[in-house]
Amino acid sequence: MDLFEYQARDLFAKHDVPVLAGEVIDTPEAARAATERLGGKSVVKAQVKVGGRGKAGGVKLAATPDEAVARATDILGMDIKGHTVHKVMIAETAPEIVEEYYVSFLLDRANRTFLSIASVEGGMDIEEVAATRPEAVAKTPIDANEGVTPAKAREIVEAANFPAEVADKVADVLVTLWKTFVDEDALLVEVNPLAKVASGDVIALDGKVTLDDNAEFRHPEHEALQDKAAANPLEAAAKEKNLNYVKLDGEVGIIGNGAGLVMSTLDVVAYAGEAHGGVKPANFLDIGGGASAAVMANGLEIILGDPDVKSVFVNVFGGITACD
Repeated sequence: MDLFEYQARDLFAKHDVPVLAGEVIDTPEAARAATERLGGKSVVKAQVKVGGRGKAGGVKLAATPDEAVARATDILGMDIKGHTVHKVMIAETAPEIVEEYYVSFLLDRANRTFLSIASVEGGMDIEEVAATRPEAVAKTPIDANEGVTPAKAREIVEAANFPAEVADKVADVLVTLWKTFVDEDALLVEVNPLAKVASGDVIALDGKVTLDDNAEFRHPEHEALQDKAAANPLEAAAKEKNLNYVKLDGEVGIIGNGAGLVMSTLDVVAYAGEAHGGVKPANFLDIGGGASAAVMANGLEIILGDPDVKSVFVNVFGGITACD
């Protein structure tokens, strides 16, 4: 589950990662009161789960409460890479920014480990930096049993060539950021930028967090973080019935047992559909091994509730599921 920036900020604050004050609103007029609470000026930031907000005009400074209302009016309803802005965060303005860094922890599936990525060249152009000058980005494997100790944090700091005057403070942030990653069962925690301000402090000005849905049973509090308004209603209904369902853009409903079998079925249907006007699968639905008649009925109910579905293809391996 990807989080909005304001939700990531709240998790960072919970685990003592240094952040600025802020609150989320969904009407322009609410920006006035929020800005007044922050001392009369603020940063109005679009809340969408996609990068590039700044370049798209989704992040604006407001020098007065009235200006915050105007900025919120401009940003709410904006389309940013196909995502409509329904909320904005009214954030405290940062002290004078001297430098911008990048730090993150993520699950490295290819190497079956965790990975730290850090750079002293953070900010909006970090993706370009990583693509054109990979030597400016330090990647450090993290042992799951050891984690990020103060010594490991110093290793990351040195690998990324952080300036000596901020080395200790960045190392402290890395330790608390790793704690966020582990305690919240995240797949990704990212701070960009981690800003050095005129006072010499470092502050997380923007963040991204992806939580592991497989760990939901350990975190009932994460349910409140779900963006239910944006969820596909069929996927939400399937989740309530404990079905592994993903909506696709085709017209052939698919039911199978076992993720591998279902994926193979999707490929076969898509391949065969090329000869019939581009017919494609409408969904992924794995009912699992040993599914009961009730589970099958629930699956059919979900699939037939999709107005795009014109036919249903059932591919169930009888060795693990009774087919009578």
